[in-house]
Amino acid sequence: MYNRLIASIEQSPVIDRNGYPYFVHPLTDGVPRMDPAVLGEVVDWMAGIGNFDCDVIAAPEAMGIPLAVALSLRLGIPYTVIRKKKYGLPGEIALTQQTGYSKSTMYIEGIRKGDRVVIVDDVVSTGGTMIALLKAFTEEIGAEIVDVIIPVDKGDGEKIVEKKTGIRVKSLIRVKIVDGKTVCTRC
Repeated sequence: MYNRLIASIEQSPVIDRNGYPYFVHPLTDGVPRMDPAVLGEVVDWMAGIGNFDCDVIAAPEAMGIPLAVALSLRLGIPYTVIRKKKYGLPGEIALTQQTGYSKSTMYIEGIRKGDRVVIVDDVVSTGGTMIALLKAFTEEIGAEIVDVIIPVDKGDGEKIVEKKTGIRVKSLIRVKIVDGKTVCTRC
């Protein structure tokens, strides 16, 4: 199972982003085009492993969006997107997140105190985005994190997030870059 996802990731090109090896895949980057069968494998896994006893599915922009939409449609749970653009709506929360290759501000809308939230995203690598989100949801907003589900763990991001927040991340495969190529193992 998940052979299509693994095969497609292992065939992905690896590029250098300021000294950070980065694989390019439609699940994590939106390019090249996504095979619906691969997306189906990922959504099936997420729906099967996740605890979706929640009020809302939250996903960071950009590549968490297709996963949140597919899960929302399948499970009948509303979703919200953590945006990179400020809208200035009442209750908007800004958070600074840093990854292995960038730093930016993201904006949370539509999450209220007491909401039970499942966070989905495409990949966790350094943990910077997820740690910032978890702290904002729990410490600033007062939401309850029900689950965190991310199909791809690049390196040890899952462990980094749990160590810094105490919240477990569920991931499907671990991807490492070895000699300029992607190598996948199941988590």
